[in-house]
Amino acid sequence: MLETTIAAIRPADEAAMAAARELHGRLTKPAGSLGALEELSVRLAGLAGACPPPLPEPAAVAIFAGDHGVHAQGVSPWPQEVTAQMIGNFLAGGAVVNAFARQAGASVTVVDVGVATPLPELADADPAGLDPAVLDPAVPRLVVASVRRGTRDLTVTAALTRDEALAAVQTGIRIADELIDAGAGILLTGDMGIGNTTPAAALIAAFTGADALDATGRGTGVDDPTYAHKVAVVRAALARHTPDPTDPLGVLAAVGGLEHAALAGLILGAAARRTPVLLDGVIAVSAALAAAAFAPDAVSAMVAGHRSAEPGATVALRHLGLDPLIDLGLRLGEGTGALLALPVVTGAVRVLHEVATFDSAGVAEK
Repeated sequence: MLETTIAAIRPADEAAMAAARELHGRLTKPAGSLGALEELSVRLAGLAGACPPPLPEPAAVAIFAGDHGVHAQGVSPWPQEVTAQMIGNFLAGGAVVNAFARQAGASVTVVDVGVATPLPELADADPAGLDPAVLDPAVPRLVVASVRRGTRDLTVTAALTRDEALAAVQTGIRIADELIDAGAGILLTGDMGIGNTTPAAALIAAFTGADALDATGRGTGVDDPTYAHKVAVVRAALARHTPDPTDPLGVLAAVGGLEHAALAGLILGAAARRTPVLLDGVIAVSAALAAAAFAPDAVSAMVAGHRSAEPGATVALRHLGLDPLIDLGLRLGEGTGALLALPVVTGAVRVLHEVATFDSAGVAEK
């Protein structure tokens, strides 16, 4: 599945991008007056191979959840059980991501790809995948696709085997296909996993060559001693495994998380289907680095929703050549920043669909 997905990813369509730029020049507005929105719409035309590109709707948020063996190193003050508890909150509609999704009319799919704590109250959830109502924004859905109950401690051994990392990547591809087949016009990345900013920092450092200090942030808000310890943990993991950025599956296995690997798969799956994927915060952009290492042209499907307060997110975005649409100091995850940026993406495309040209409106040009 991974090989065929990568093979399906193609460069942006230059003719469609040129047509979008030409159309912008004829719309009833000064040239360039919409700033970054114009280039965003051009990029989306290139992805779709059409001008104007399809409106990015309906929107589907995919929240991948997993736990981390490195939690045993004291990198987060939150107990690991919170990952499972938050899944219950997502499914009950009580999290911030749910509030923002309702506002945006986006569906929410939660994927247990590696939660450590059993979910007995959800034991009857369908492990086969998504039901026909998957894009119903009123009903959050659960997909049980657990590869293993949390990763191993990356300071002691590889977090995952290559087969486990591959299984998680392929889960992400499958979810992308199912959401797009159900009609989604844009996918939004979400994540949940106590301690997951530590492997995210390790991934960012591995793929960009950044120092652990520059790639590591405070996550849920750790104090100075814990932050210093977290940086040391990331540095030690990188020294132990010396991950090769030209081997993205190996990097994910050595220092990644199951949700990071699945998000990389979601991005690859979206790119193969020429569907935009709106990236959330530091977990998403660390996964995006892996996706780009698998298939450089996958970057054409990526839209950076926001600039996370986590410093590694800026390092990753710079490496990917992506500019974030909004910057609100967010560091929650879940898909919240991507959801807030969604109207910006939709507006950029709607301009090409609905704004009159000078000729059609009878407006004189300069």
